[in-house]
Amino acid sequence: MFEKVLIANRGEIACRIAHVLRAHGVASVAVYSEADAEAPHVAAADEAVCIGPPPVSQSYLDQARIIEVALATGAQAVHPGYGLLSENADFARAVAAAGLVFIGPTPDVIDAMGDKVRARQTAAAAGVPVVPGSDGPVTDDDAAAALAEAMGYPVLVKAAAGGGGIGMQQVTKPAKLARALQSCRDRGASSFGNDAVYLEKYIEQPRHIEVQILFDHHGHGVHLFERECTLQRRHQKVIEEAPSPFVARTPGLREGLTAAAMNAARAIGYRNAGTVEFIVSPDGAFYFIEMNTRLQVEHTVSEAITGVDLIGWQLRIAAGEPLTLAQADLAIDGAAIECRLYAEDPDRKFIPQPGPLGAFEAPDLPGVRVDAGVAAHQTVTPYYDPMIAKLIVHGPDRAATIARTREALSAWTIETLTTNRGFLHEVLGTPEVAAADFHTGWLEKYAKGR
Repeated sequence: MFEKVLIANRGEIACRIAHVLRAHGVASVAVYSEADAEAPHVAAADEAVCIGPPPVSQSYLDQARIIEVALATGAQAVHPGYGLLSENADFARAVAAAGLVFIGPTPDVIDAMGDKVRARQTAAAAGVPVVPGSDGPVTDDDAAAALAEAMGYPVLVKAAAGGGGIGMQQVTKPAKLARALQSCRDRGASSFGNDAVYLEKYIEQPRHIEVQILFDHHGHGVHLFERECTLQRRHQKVIEEAPSPFVARTPGLREGLTAAAMNAARAIGYRNAGTVEFIVSPDGAFYFIEMNTRLQVEHTVSEAITGVDLIGWQLRIAAGEPLTLAQADLAIDGAAIECRLYAEDPDRKFIPQPGPLGAFEAPDLPGVRVDAGVAAHQTVTPYYDPMIAKLIVHGPDRAATIARTREALSAWTIETLTTNRGFLHEVLGTPEVAAADFHTGWLEKYAKGR
């Protein structure tokens, strides 16, 4: 096991990684921007080094500076968390070139899965169902129009290097295709340095289901079942749960999804923790959409229902240890829900609401945990993502977990800062959520109509 690890991230995930490192007897090094000097992740680590001014481009995305700090502090490995540099193959290569261990998959795998066209081709070659669409990037608008006509509208235009809904547009009729193609190319170029786009058939009212996987360097892997990530706005997840209630009531679907996820991972020689994401149509047909080569924000619900510490295993696998978990030993225990707490105003089109935070006290209830990136009487800055904490609740079954989650939201002390807490409580009380009768567009529509 490593003696010291640098955490190349901030917020709640940096806090969580620091705590797991301490539990494994590993020293931690935090990096922080000038705006984060008093942030909880700084206090959570054994050492902390300022790496630059508030903008992420000058601090948390400064690869050379982060590696310089890792070497100067004697760290042997770098944990990227999620977001920021976590899926940057060049950073993973630079970490390795500096003689350090990148806690995640290899740079080649990150590259392969980061390009959505290559990921789609890899999945298809492994026998994993993919959404009908172009075999590669579309460069000719006339050819794209012909393909869209053959598939039938609506279709999706997607940036090949995109993610999180960035560089993706639904097109409902031919007259709008050319503009969508150019818009997604422009967004791909500006956000990812890659203007390649491809087409997919738009699946009506799908669910977003993902499978958590874990592979070591010795060819052994397991899955931790599936997560339901359908409750989202603007292609961003808001409430996640495990297991998926839709999968649980659809015969054979769990077996099909998990087998497909494992096949996709084996096809690229995956190592460490990762997530294979699918869209699932109302009739239970499922299609691969992408693979996230990192830890996911919502990994916590998979941990809750299986008892597996994913970050702990990330460390052990990166250190070369074999995975001692057997698939037959893993089982689903109850149900878990994660709610993302954002500093935003649901009554004003979810506009971010940075500002001073007053009292901030997590609910003291059984089966309830809060992973927070802020502390009481601190200021939430405008420089970073407005997600400030996650509420994770585990219960004996889905109905009990929903009730406990709403109770926890009500009991959570959050003063002065405007958040989406009330909105989360409201959504979890709807008949649609109680019956698990929703699709990826449902929450957006609900939010607009409330």
